[in-house]
Amino acid sequence: MLTRLHRFHGHGSLRRSLTHSKTARSPLMSLRFNARPQNKSYRVAVVVSRKVHKSAVVRNRIRRRVYEAVRRSNNVPPCTDLVFIVHNDQLATIESERLETAVNELLKKTNSQHRTNP
Repeated sequence: MLTRLHRFHGHGSLRRSLTHSKTARSPLMSLRFNARPQNKSYRVAVVVSRKVHKSAVVRNRIRRRVYEAVRRSNNVPPCTDLVFIVHNDQLATIESERLETAVNELLKKTNSQHRTNP
């Protein structure tokens, strides 16, 4: 689990992040991201809609797996808000290596877009 420092607190901060962000997409999920002030650490949220799966147990499993993949990743850009939006319920059952690869690919897209668009 991510530490409290790296999580969003309240709906207002998450809503602001979603409205003023850029997007990177993959077949299983998309990533909305935007910059934060330089002295702040990154924050991560995972959004799994009821349309993805009816069961709250499965949605929470997906959320926990994505959080863990982000925690284990070395590609997380500093001073960034990251919101992963899940589109597919396959994330509950795919191998952890494939999930980590998908998360890392999205984070690499984020890093490249941050460098090209200051």
